[in-house]
Formats: sequence, structure tokens, C-alpha cells
Amino acid sequence: MKSKVALSEIVEIISGGTPKTKVSEYWNGPIPWLSVKDFRNDSRYVYKTEKTITKLGLKNSSTKLLQKDDIIISTRGTIGELAMIPYSMAFNQSCYGIRGKQNVVDQSYLYYLLKNIVPILKRSSHGSVFDTITKETFNNIIVKLPSLEEQKSIAKYLTILDDKIEINEKINENLFKQAQVLYQQSFPYTTSDYLPDGWRIGTVSEIIEIHDSKRIPLSGAKRNKMKRKIYPYYGAASLMDYVDEYIFDGKYLLLGEDGTVSDDAGFPILQYVWGKFWVNNHAHILTGKLGYNVESLYTLFSQTSVNSIITGAVQPKISQASLKSIRVVIPPVYFIEKFNEQIEPMFTLIRNNQDENKRLSAIRDTLLPKLISGELNISKIKV
Repeated sequence: MKSKVALSEIVEIISGGTPKTKVSEYWNGPIPWLSVKDFRNDSRYVYKTEKTITKLGLKNSSTKLLQKDDIIISTRGTIGELAMIPYSMAFNQSCYGIRGKQNVVDQSYLYYLLKNIVPILKRSSHGSVFDTITKETFNNIIVKLPSLEEQKSIAKYLTILDDKIEINEKINENLFKQAQVLYQQSFPYTTSDYLPDGWRIGTVSEIIEIHDSKRIPLSGAKRNKMKRKIYPYYGAASLMDYVDEYIFDGKYLLLGEDGTVSDDAGFPILQYVWGKFWVNNHAHILTGKLGYNVESLYTLFSQTSVNSIITGAVQPKISQASLKSIRVVIPPVYFIEKFNEQIEPMFTLIRNNQDENKRLSAIRDTLLPKLISGELNISKIKV
């Protein structure tokens, strides 16, 4: 028997905060500090944060520490992104920490419950500048809560799918690190080194083809009117949506053009994409030439600093001209083609794992509302 309760009755809502950015003693410490950019993906857990704070920063700000398996949810601007916490982390004021009340709601079930009602949370948002959900929002959302035993059974079943997705993601991370190491071993020279015969200093313009002229931005209003929504729609840093049509088909490397264009280490924001998809006008769309393919470009750019070519104080930007001007070591084509052959099995597995994750996510997302609503009886499923 399910009981109807306000969401606020079964959770503790925890507010975050930001230490003063001008106080250097508050930053770059041992405590992970979450913002929505750290968990804007489909992963259940968030393991890494772009920024960290010190114990002094924690003490002298309104941020708080979340516990293992607490839930983080974005509440301002980009609403409804959520993840679970694998270990203690602090977080900013654009998010809430959500902790289920003990012996009332299972924390893993709560994660899936929240995931299922994200559309309701988005519709409940308000704000003149940024969409926002408040603590009051949780008072107004009524949910059906099954017994604790049933909650755990539902969460266990959905967790099996997410565990497999997470395993594939970790395999892919490891495979890409192997490709990076192999690139370093195969091409150990920098632009300041003495180069062997046949090697030379050139620019990125010699090894890339840019396909930006084919880009077409789509407004959120246009995307919301679409019905099929089966093709990925990419922005500067991530998958943003799905749309009805596609403008690219094949393997490409996306490099952030404006907005979020580099990580803290100064490397460009990259997306390795394949199949049929759409891209807005905030990412450069690249393929290779002179022996380079998309995969070897990916490994090269992932280890190439772009700090010196970023312009714009308010809106960081990497222009085509700046991108093309980067100096690189260009080896003989034979060496690049040999490297391409070595890494192809790695990237084939990366693509296969990612494609499997899409299928697993689709299965999970189909079952999720049916299990939460009770339309599908968990007792009839063998876990």
C-alpha cells in the first residue's frame, strides 16, 4: 500500500554556499566543492569536482558537507540535474543536498524518485531572471511512497542497470588514459625540442578540417516543440538535448568555442562523438588530415594547453584563427597512421561501451516511471 506524502515530509533539504573567491586560503584544499557543471550527465554518482576548498573555506562560508549517498540536485538556472555523493563533498548555493529521513525512505530509491519527478520540478520553478526551485517547492509536490522493503527492491533493480553503466564508463576512462600514454610514448617531442629527420614544427591548421559552416543553432522553444527527439544535440561542453533531425553523420571531435572552453588545467573541452547528431554554434566541429584521424586528434588536443589562445574576459572564446595558430610537432604520416592502427581497438571498445550505455539508460528510463508509479510490480521481476 502506497502512502501519499509531501516530498518535504520525507527528506532533509540542505543548502550550500560559496567561500569568498578572493581569499586564496579558502580554495584548492582537500574538500571537493560541487557545482552543477560537475554532474551534468547521466551518471548516478559524481566522483570529481572542478574546484576544491580548504577546511578554512568550509568554516568561513555557508557551504556544508554532504555525506556518502546524499543526493545533490541543481536548483537554479539549470534545474533538475542530480547525482549521488560517493564520499563527503561541499557544494554551492545553486544546489540543494537531499537526505532521506531514516527508516522512512531508502536513499537509493529517493534518487530514482527524484529522477522520475524532474519534469515536475522544472514545471514548478519560477524566477524573473533564472528559473529556480525553492524549499517551498518540495512542500507542494506530493509523491506516493511504498513500503521501505518495496523501495529497496525497486532501487536494487534499477541499480543493477546503473552499476553496469558505471563499469562501462570506468573502462572507457581507462582506455582513453592508455591512448594518451601511448601518444606520449609515440610522439615524445615538444615544439622546443630538436626533432628527428622528417619531423617538423607546424600549426594545427595543417592537421584539422573544420566543419563549423554546417552548424545550425536551435532555440529551446524550437526543440521543445519537436516530437521524435532521437538525435543528440550538442553544445560547447556537453549533450544538451535530443532533436528530430541531424546535420552530421560520422565520427567527429567537438572542441568548445565559447562559454566553457577549457578545464582548470588549461586543456580544451572536448567531445568525441559519432553517429547522427546536431551541433549548435558553440563548438568547433573537427576531423583530421595529414594522417590524423578523429581519434589521434582527440588524444593530441586532450594534452594541448589552450590557455594562451583564449580571448574574452566575460565570455571565454577560442576562435577558428586562434585554434589554427597553435604550434604542434608534426611527425611523418607513417608514424601517425601506425598510431591510429594501435588505438583503433581501444576506441572501438569505447564506442561499443558508450552505445551499450545508451541502450541501458533507455531501458532504465522506460522502467523507472512504471516502477515508481506501481504500474510494474517489482515482485514479479526476478532481480
